[in-house]
Amino acid sequence: MLIHPHGESMSDISEFQRERERLTTLMTEKADMNMKRFLNLDTKVYEDGALPAKQKEMLGLVASLVLRCDDCINYHLVQCYRAGVSEAEIVETMDIGLIVGGSITIPHIRRALKAWDELGRKT
Repeated sequence: MLIHPHGESMSDISEFQRERERLTTLMTEKADMNMKRFLNLDTKVYEDGALPAKQKEMLGLVASLVLRCDDCINYHLVQCYRAGVSEAEIVETMDIGLIVGGSITIPHIRRALKAWDELGRKT
């Protein structure tokens, strides 16, 4: 079971994705120019460049683990999965998050690995 950033339980990664899409639509409908610019930058920064998009998503996952943002962790897990990140790469990515963020990241890593397993079962 995933934990939403506000504490509500979520049954699986698919539910997270549906809710995120719904709320993103709401946000973009109400967004002013500043918010739209930020959202555009957030999308563009993860595209292929000097670093491939796959690697950038893994970096996003590390940052999200260190910041302990479950919503961000779930998002980057989905993006990593879509980018073809292997389970071994995910585990090493989480190793970096753990070493940088410390033991406080362990509960987030547990939930992230469960979500990763759920993504793998959907194929």
